[in-house]
Amino acid sequence: MKSLTRVSVVAGTAASAVLLLSAVPAFAHVSVSPEGVAAKGGYATVNFKVPNERDDASTTKLEITFPADQPLASVMTQPIPGWKAKVTKTKLKKPIEIHGEKIDEAVSKVTWTADGKGVEPGTFQKFPLSLGQLPEDADQMVFKALQTYSNKEVVRWIEPQQKGQEEPEFPAPALALSAADDHHGGAASDDKADADDKAEAKSDGKEESASDGDSSDTTARTLGIVGIVVGAAGVAFGVLAGRRRSS
Repeated sequence: MKSLTRVSVVAGTAASAVLLLSAVPAFAHVSVSPEGVAAKGGYATVNFKVPNERDDASTTKLEITFPADQPLASVMTQPIPGWKAKVTKTKLKKPIEIHGEKIDEAVSKVTWTADGKGVEPGTFQKFPLSLGQLPEDADQMVFKALQTYSNKEVVRWIEPQQKGQEEPEFPAPALALSAADDHHGGAASDDKADADDKAEAKSDGKEESASDGDSSDTTARTLGIVGIVVGAAGVAFGVLAGRRRSS
C-alpha cells in the first residue's frame, strides 16, 4: 500500500509539473516586419518590434546587426522620443554598384540607446528603419538583435530559423522579401488607371461628337419641317387671296 501511495504521489507531482510548464506562455521575441511591401531590389520601411519580457527591468538598448553578405547602402533612422540612434558603417571588401554609383561602404549595425525610461515592463517599442536597396537574389534578410536591460542583462536574438525545424529559443529577426513585381505594383496600377482615364476621356469625346452630330441633324430636320409648313401656308394664303378677287 505504501509503494502504491508513493507511486501515486510521484505521478501526481509529475502531472502537476507538466500542467505548470504548459501553462507558461511563450515569450515574445524581437521581430521585424515591413510597412506595406519589402520587395526584392526595392526600398522599404521596416519596424523592429521589441517587447519587454522582464517584470523588474526595462529595455534600455537595442543593437541590430546587418547581414554582411547582403550590404545595404542606404539605412535611415526615424527619431524616437526618449531614444538616441547611431548608425555604424563598415568598408566593403568588394564595392557594389547601385544606380550607376559605386559604393565602398555599407551599414553594419544600428544601435538605439534610451535616454529616458526605455521600454518598461508590460510594454513594447517599435524601432523603424528605411532600408535599400534590398537584395534581388534572396527571399529574406536575417538580422541579429541584442536586447539590453536596465539590470545589465543581455538577451541575444541571433539564432537563425532552420528549414523544417522548430523555432529556436532565441530566434533572429528575419525580414521576408516579396517578388520584385509587387514593388512595381503601385506604378503599374497608376499606369493602368491613367490608361483607363484616357480611354474614358476618348470615349466621352466620341459620345460628345456623336451627340453634337445628332443635335445638328435634329436642328436641320426641324428647320426643314418649318420651311415646308411656311411654304404650305404661303400657298394656301395665295389661293384664298385669288378666290376673294374673283368673287
